[in-house]
Amino acid sequence: MFKTYYQLTKPGIIYGNLVTTTAGFLLAARGHVYYWLLLNTLLSISLIIASACVFNNYIDRSIDQKMARTKNRALASGRVSSMLALIYAGALGVAGFVVLGLSTNALTVYLGFIAIVVYVILYGVAKRRTVHSTVIGSVAGALPPVAGYTAYTHHLDGAAGLLFLLMVCWQMPHFYAIAVYRLKDYKTAGLPVLPVKYGLNITKRYIVMYIFGFIIASSLLTLLGYTGISFLIIMVLVGLVWLRLAIKGFWVKEDATWARQLFVFSLIVTLTMSVMLSIGGILP
Repeated sequence: MFKTYYQLTKPGIIYGNLVTTTAGFLLAARGHVYYWLLLNTLLSISLIIASACVFNNYIDRSIDQKMARTKNRALASGRVSSMLALIYAGALGVAGFVVLGLSTNALTVYLGFIAIVVYVILYGVAKRRTVHSTVIGSVAGALPPVAGYTAYTHHLDGAAGLLFLLMVCWQMPHFYAIAVYRLKDYKTAGLPVLPVKYGLNITKRYIVMYIFGFIIASSLLTLLGYTGISFLIIMVLVGLVWLRLAIKGFWVKEDATWARQLFVFSLIVTLTMSVMLSIGGILP
């Protein structure tokens, strides 16, 4: 039973966001780390994300039943009742916001509130109606590193804005790659994601465009003095490799295989980015 409720929180999403949250916090700290604050920030944000994911599972349970990769989820398969899921999600959210409020500041709590509203409500509705749901969902996914940053600084500045932009530009190719290699699932579920609605060629163009945006946002972090030259060199190199792989998609015969490769490499990109952000404020 523990495993069922654990999986209901989508732990992969939690862990991925905790990595970027840590990166935002350590960029702000610049080597002067308050570990108790970091621990409480990560705990509270993980609880809030877990709450949002359980709510999302509840909202998407009918869609999940139609898709091969999600049909065995606890709510879709009926292993957990809707009422228990809602109680679970609410308890996680309350606990998360209490810890966040007691350990950080009002701005960070506000960012957490925006993230959960965007992901649960706006994205939950939009994914059934518009191809722009991916952009809407990326707003929620881009806020954890910003929250990590503001938990330390108590304010928004250019670095926080660039962290947000960087994460939006990373998420879009990442999620478009998923939509391409899971294209049959999305068609079966009737979800209007970009490759279903407008085709693979348009999707590949958007992927290339967002990777360009990612490289630009990475560069601006150094050019505006928030990170050292080491960050710039590593992230531009990684970005160019990612871009090359994306452009290769215009000539491949197996789109699903290419999209899977692009998805896997995007994980390498975000891990590299998070490591470099964590040390980018102290390295030359």
